[in-house]
Amino acid sequence: MSSTQGYQARFFRWLAADFPVFAVFVPCIKRVTGMARVLDGDTIIVAGTKIRLHGIDAPEMDQIFQRNGRFLACGEMSYAALEALIAGERVRCEGVEWDPYGRLVAKCYLQNGVDINRRMVSSGWALAYRHFSSDYVDAENAARQDRRGMWRGSFIKPWTHRAEQGRRGGQKFPAR
Repeated sequence: MSSTQGYQARFFRWLAADFPVFAVFVPCIKRVTGMARVLDGDTIIVAGTKIRLHGIDAPEMDQIFQRNGRFLACGEMSYAALEALIAGERVRCEGVEWDPYGRLVAKCYLQNGVDINRRMVSSGWALAYRHFSSDYVDAENAARQDRRGMWRGSFIKPWTHRAEQGRRGGQKFPAR
């Protein structure tokens, strides 16, 4: 989606919220299919549409975690996990909504039906984004229990990292 389309989508959502008669003009949520390019652990581009994976939150690219006394780049590892998962595969994304940044928030699947969002959480390289959805809480609980991905060490939840970024000099590592 171009920035112009993003502004248009936000404008029409605002218009429909304040003036219900215009609701019929709100851009419909869409289905996108094609080869995907990974931007980070929870964002991809498919057929020119920037897609935020629904119900999950992956670490930021600059985010680290601590495992066995070593600091590791969990943002980069999450990116690599998503890239490996969809490498060379066509994906199908079912739009749920448009976010304030003009991205399509969607549930995405591989051709064989594998839920990409769930796989990222169950592998431990993303968390269930409970603020927006409870769809993947069970997958996160299983990943935590089995100590998969980031759960093998200590890390700051991505939403906390974003909120605190810039307000402190370094990362603290909470209990697992």
